[in-house]
Amino acid sequence: MHPGINGPKYKEKPAIIMAGSGDVISHQELNELSNQGAQLFRSLGLKPGDSMAFMMENHKLFFPIAFAAYRCGLKYTAISWRLQPNEVEYIVKDCNAKVFITSKFLEESAGLLSESLVGVSKFMLDGSFKDFKSFEEEINKMPKTSISDECQGAAMLYSSGTTGKPKGVSREIKLDPLPYKPEDDDLGLTRVVQGLYGAEENSVYLSPAPLYHSAPMGFNTGFLALGATCIVLEKFDPEAALQAIEKYKVSHSQWVPTMFIRFLKSDHSIFDNYDLSSHKVAIHAAAPCPIEVKDKMIDWWGPIIHEYYAGTEFNGFVACNSDEWLAHKGTVGKSLLGPIHILDDDQNELPTGEEGTVYFEGPTSNGFSYHNDKEKTKSATSKQGYTTLGDVGYLDKEEYLYLTDRKAFMIISGGVNIYPKETEDLLVMHPKVADVAVFGVPNEEMGEEVKAVVQPINMELVNESLAEELMAYCRENISHIKCPKSIDFRSELPRHPTGKLYKRLLKDEYWN
Repeated sequence: MHPGINGPKYKEKPAIIMAGSGDVISHQELNELSNQGAQLFRSLGLKPGDSMAFMMENHKLFFPIAFAAYRCGLKYTAISWRLQPNEVEYIVKDCNAKVFITSKFLEESAGLLSESLVGVSKFMLDGSFKDFKSFEEEINKMPKTSISDECQGAAMLYSSGTTGKPKGVSREIKLDPLPYKPEDDDLGLTRVVQGLYGAEENSVYLSPAPLYHSAPMGFNTGFLALGATCIVLEKFDPEAALQAIEKYKVSHSQWVPTMFIRFLKSDHSIFDNYDLSSHKVAIHAAAPCPIEVKDKMIDWWGPIIHEYYAGTEFNGFVACNSDEWLAHKGTVGKSLLGPIHILDDDQNELPTGEEGTVYFEGPTSNGFSYHNDKEKTKSATSKQGYTTLGDVGYLDKEEYLYLTDRKAFMIISGGVNIYPKETEDLLVMHPKVADVAVFGVPNEEMGEEVKAVVQPINMELVNESLAEELMAYCRENISHIKCPKSIDFRSELPRHPTGKLYKRLLKDEYWN
């Protein structure tokens, strides 16, 4: 059952509760609001297969908007509100969005986007601004009944690519009429949360992460589809999360390792201040979790912690519970969707225990493509037809997977994937920079942070203010999370005459 049509069954039962404000949207209101949103999209001329995009903080209308797009058969793209306006503009145009929705919280960005998004219908939550109409006022004009041609849409979320530009992960829209069967579910993770984590209509799910990420979007949707209640934190805070577990009797939750680290670094007096007895399942993913951190979390919360490894592409799904992890420390689990293959650089199968690129085989392995990037789609597919997220790892004799490297030189900071090339391409255009290498270095709380090593035009330019000047230059042009936290200078970088930069040599200096 789609979460947008649970209203008649669950009526006034809370579907979404915003933990900070206490705002509540019932299942009936979720149904009606998503109907009104769908009616609005149809009134604007959007047809099945068209695209829309939205960018907002963790807002109570996030899911009504997503479900409205789904009920219209649209491709919908949730965008990080932390991106710079030029980055947002690129995504909106790349996904061919005909509608763009943001919030008053992001009025400054909206002002800068106002003139650049020509031909796009623009709406704002919590008010209006320039040519952004009030979304609430517009949907209030619409009927609360279903559109006549309801059909399944699909999320198309963007993740950074090695070319430096974000790439949309596109899935085929089936355009089957609603309601649909659970096996046709392309929107959420209903079958996963139900079958793997025991979710049902009485579950209470805590969502502490930004909703625009694929995991929070998918897991919240899966719980809502079952008639459960989702508690959404406007922003993560360790004690606020514990308070929410106690107050709402949370049964299920989802985290990233950085949150675990922040828990463990908090004042330990809060550990015993809250009743966590309702908390039965704590799910984590998005980045490697240090063994010591996970050990301490299991000691504190008990063996309720579940890990999984997957991507927005959803070409594979690997999972383990606490007991499995304790018996295979460091694993991310076993595959649930099909065989895993570890291949060498020539895409030949490697024996058990040897490291190589991790590939997935199975019915879902060819179900995605990278929007407007055939080459990237092709490069993610082996000669056997398996697909990869680009990670390196190995299997043990019991077929548990261990990840031993990142995707190429991708940086994972606080669960967010950052590709260095976009930062490199920006910095190298600075008039004082001749060459640059950007990579991740260890950060105790975030896992990794962005580091830049710069070869200046002239070493005589190097002084105390140059690093700050370059970091400010980055902050002015790209999302702050992609900007270097520190910059070192070298008279020459290890670049081969063919143009290849031996960045691994530099990175190893900072990791060893």
